[in-house]
Amino acid sequence: MEINKSCFLFCLFLWFSLQILIANAEVHYHDFVVQAKPVKRLCHTRSIITVNGQFPGPTLKVRNGDSLVVKVVNRAKYNITIHWHGIRQMRNGWADGPSYVTQCPIQPGGTYTYRFKIENQEGTLWWHAHSSWLRATVYGALIILPKKDSSYPFATPKREFPVILGEWWNSNPIDVIRQALKTGAAPNNSDAFTINGQPGDLYKCSSKETTVLPVGPGETILLRLINAAMVNELFFSVADHKMTVVAADASYTKPFTTSVILLGPGQTNDVLIQTNQPAGRYYLAAHAYESGPPNTPFDNTTTTAILSYENQITSTQPKPAALPAFNDTATAAAFTAGIKSPRPVKIPGPVNENLFFTVGLGLSNCPPGKTCSGPNGTRFTASMNNYSFVLPKRASLLQAAQFGIPGVFTTDFPATPPVKFDYTGNNISPSLYQPVKATKLYPLKYGSVVQLVMQGTNIVASEEHPMHIHGYEFYVLATGTGNFNAKKDTAKFNFVDPPRRNTIGVPVKGWAVIRFVADNPGVWFVHCHIDSHLTWGLAMAFLVENGAGKLQSTIPPPLDLPKC
Repeated sequence: MEINKSCFLFCLFLWFSLQILIANAEVHYHDFVVQAKPVKRLCHTRSIITVNGQFPGPTLKVRNGDSLVVKVVNRAKYNITIHWHGIRQMRNGWADGPSYVTQCPIQPGGTYTYRFKIENQEGTLWWHAHSSWLRATVYGALIILPKKDSSYPFATPKREFPVILGEWWNSNPIDVIRQALKTGAAPNNSDAFTINGQPGDLYKCSSKETTVLPVGPGETILLRLINAAMVNELFFSVADHKMTVVAADASYTKPFTTSVILLGPGQTNDVLIQTNQPAGRYYLAAHAYESGPPNTPFDNTTTTAILSYENQITSTQPKPAALPAFNDTATAAAFTAGIKSPRPVKIPGPVNENLFFTVGLGLSNCPPGKTCSGPNGTRFTASMNNYSFVLPKRASLLQAAQFGIPGVFTTDFPATPPVKFDYTGNNISPSLYQPVKATKLYPLKYGSVVQLVMQGTNIVASEEHPMHIHGYEFYVLATGTGNFNAKKDTAKFNFVDPPRRNTIGVPVKGWAVIRFVADNPGVWFVHCHIDSHLTWGLAMAFLVENGAGKLQSTIPPPLDLPKC
């Protein structure tokens, strides 16, 4: 047995080395030690979970074609996994990271090494915990530079900065979601937003540590924007400086200039700014885009950082940044519509799979003898096509699929809603409020062309849902408001230069249509990136079958894959 194991490891090493030589690329080795660390924010000190004691965690910088080998050592008291958000992980779902989807979590005291290659991707992505609410503090930037013999499709910036927008609770975020699950209510709102881990000047006990970005006059600056917030979409702006968007979700875009950026949780944007203003100090600022019903409680605070021209007196008051109103849906829609591919693209077709998934909230009855704090004594839940997703516990979905473990999932997730109704109407039948809890996957043939309509609902309440698909990028053909109507809305599809993304906001009381080729075998999670919605069950997964031969099949699992 030991000889077979040694042979397997040696062959795996040879295979991995060969791939690197072929690509003339580099392998980057990192150790991620997950550990608790005391951190002071908003006048309070509490222990948070970090990677290597850093908050935010380490920035990983690689080139297109490089490979990453990241050994994760769990010295925290919680189970954990790491997800490499936006990395396609071709044939290698074992490195994707969502807990109980592609792997069992790394238990306290355990280790697991993520090995994967960056293939035909450039731009700004990120990594984060994908277990419970640990990603509130366990996250960092993943920057993919062009290959050594290539360059950006825009002017090379003089400087560049990752700008990670986050969310901070004075309480332990794990306790926040556990309390919500216990009572059935929505989680408590955050106490602050952050930029690179710091709340900024507008919060108590925070101004000394406000993030400062030093720049010189007459420079082109690249800001790599990442929304790592847990439950909030965010508007972002820079005082007196226009921004030119050049990439979204690590796909280059047709440059367009704007004074405000909208980022849903999980999304990234690369923007260029010109330091062409009088020498001074200028705020970068972000606050919530709240698309829910009026009177919905939310964190209405504003986080700031400072763009500081060189040799400025630090006591100079920075110029304020203008932000849209919290509920400015028109600005949100206009920004989303402005993102397009830089040149005409070949849209995959013809379509083999026409799918229609509802995405929205719901309510479940309070268990007998319990008191629940959701609307009218119920509990909040969420669903897709009226099924609220339940994660397995005894094996991951990918393990169950690969090894034929029975009883872990079924493959009968519906292609369309089981009950058709006025999805965005105001008089939805209460019978539709309670989704069915299940672990259902939708099977896809390798190479099939998938067109998916994601339709927001007005069950309980309507709001924008940033939907993320693991293992895939997709073209966003259109977004719109109301109920999707194929006869009239198909005419709105952009078949010329639609943007390519990995996370798309389904508009409040609206819809989004995406298209992709199922060319990556495995089990791939589809979920809302608002983590309270994910916790409530707003998720499903695609089971993409193997194609012909090894090059179209999921690779064998690594020997150190954690056990449940």
